[in-house]
Amino acid sequence: MDNDGKVSILLVDDQPSRLLTYESVLSGFGWNLVSARSGLEALDKLMRQEFAVVLLDVSMPDMDGFEAARLIHEHPRFEKTPIIFVTGVHVSELDHLTGYKVGAVDYVSIPVVPEILRSKVAVLVELYSKRRELRELNRTLAIANQQLGAANEQLAAANTTLQAEKTRELETLNRVLQRANTELEQANRTLQSEVAERTRVEQALVAADRHKDEFLAMLAHELRNPLAPILNAVQLIRKKPLADPQLLWSRDLIERQLGHLTRLVDDLLDVSRITRGKINLSRESVEVADLIARAVETVQPLIVERGHQLSLDVSPDSMQVFGDPLRLTQAVGNVLSNAAKYTENGGAISLVARQADGWVEIRVRDTGIGIPSDLQPMIFDMFTQLNHQPGRPQSGLGIGLALVRKLLEMHGGTVTAFSEGNGRGSEFLITLPVISNESGAANGRATSRALGSEMESVAQIRRRILVADDNSDALESLATLLELSGHEVFSAANGALALESAERHLPEVALLDIGMPKLDGYEVARRIRAQPWGRRITLVALTGWGQESDRRRSGEAGFDSHLVKPLDLDKLTALLQHLPASIARAQDADTTAGSSVA
Repeated sequence: MDNDGKVSILLVDDQPSRLLTYESVLSGFGWNLVSARSGLEALDKLMRQEFAVVLLDVSMPDMDGFEAARLIHEHPRFEKTPIIFVTGVHVSELDHLTGYKVGAVDYVSIPVVPEILRSKVAVLVELYSKRRELRELNRTLAIANQQLGAANEQLAAANTTLQAEKTRELETLNRVLQRANTELEQANRTLQSEVAERTRVEQALVAADRHKDEFLAMLAHELRNPLAPILNAVQLIRKKPLADPQLLWSRDLIERQLGHLTRLVDDLLDVSRITRGKINLSRESVEVADLIARAVETVQPLIVERGHQLSLDVSPDSMQVFGDPLRLTQAVGNVLSNAAKYTENGGAISLVARQADGWVEIRVRDTGIGIPSDLQPMIFDMFTQLNHQPGRPQSGLGIGLALVRKLLEMHGGTVTAFSEGNGRGSEFLITLPVISNESGAANGRATSRALGSEMESVAQIRRRILVADDNSDALESLATLLELSGHEVFSAANGALALESAERHLPEVALLDIGMPKLDGYEVARRIRAQPWGRRITLVALTGWGQESDRRRSGEAGFDSHLVKPLDLDKLTALLQHLPASIARAQDADTTAGSSVA
């Protein structure tokens, strides 16, 4: 005990960090905490003052805890000083016995549970205080005995009674402490079990998310493969004259629904890409009026089908934003498509675009079913859908508006929604930062005109094209389309035949499906590139896999372009038009020379 009356506790450990931990756990009780970093230092401090409890580390250099405890209790002054051993290793029954033989009253394991340590120390401090009170009382009784010999027997009896009561209190406290230890151990086991279960669940969620992305990619691939021949067949039908109105209507219906299904597949993949931050933007100066025109064009079939009245009010002044024209068109198109889906047949949709305070504001209003107030804060969350009225078919997957928000955020823009409630229509506001780039727009138009002239000049060139695909429907339909466009086409049903045909016919362009038997498209591309005659061939990958990693892999295999199924014939036509005419002439010359030699 200090001179100020505080109870002193000796903390012995060779690791300063543990001493700080003990001090932190035991602070706040008004105790005087004294630290020692070795057994010798502890003995020195014991010789200088009295301590209620000694908290002693078992594993210390020079002198371990057992030896230090034995030396402490061999001294007559400290034989009753309680010692709590602290250990960070497993303690066997033999170690327990050794500790108790040298004077330990309890053990505490590392890591220290604060509540357990406080409880044990508090009990021993209380016991020390009671013993100290008892010593004081004994001294008082001794003095009184000297003064009042007659009362000596009564005081002795009182002392015996008091000792018994204190013993009972100590036993009660020990039972409480043991019960608390048991409860804390059970709580600790429960907590460890919960932590392990949470870790397992988190790992399962990560694996499930990875499997989801893999599933979406596989689903897109499996859906795109049958979509390719269907689109080719529709385009073939479009090239043939049809007199029957019902056949025309059927062809247009198939084409519209095919486009809708393709967009759904793309939206599913976009969700995965954006969530993982793997979507890339090709930014450039975009005229807002052109962006809106392209967006309207994508939803025009749905608007016509439902008989909506669409009104456009776009500022005649130039409004330019810096972004990816394809993704911005997708965002505006999704908002218009949402308005068309949730507006009854014959309803009205309006789009107003204006520039204000450095921002472009695009407002889309409709007279549709509206948005309930409780759903408005969640309307841009993934998979959120309005409650459908009885008899009204469910439309979409609930990801279109979520994509809109993600895409606009990537462009520094925003999108908000407002509705007065059910049946009151909706209003969506898109904002994008404006850029001033009139000269860039003029240059872009000049470049477009020059490119258009160049395309017109090469549009009539007849190409030699190799098409390889193990799907016979996709192969035959694409080959027929290219032949109708005036090209010379060679077909191959697998990778081995594709490689043989390429060497025999020396095509200008090879359209290779990736997932072919015998030799896949990657291997065919590598083998073609390894030949002197194959270095001039333009290799185009045709595949249902369209993620960035797939495009990178096709580039590493030697492909010049990567086109995703179902094949957009306009993209393929543009690619063929951009090939220099000299390639066709050079290939024809090689073929002619080869024929002459033969």
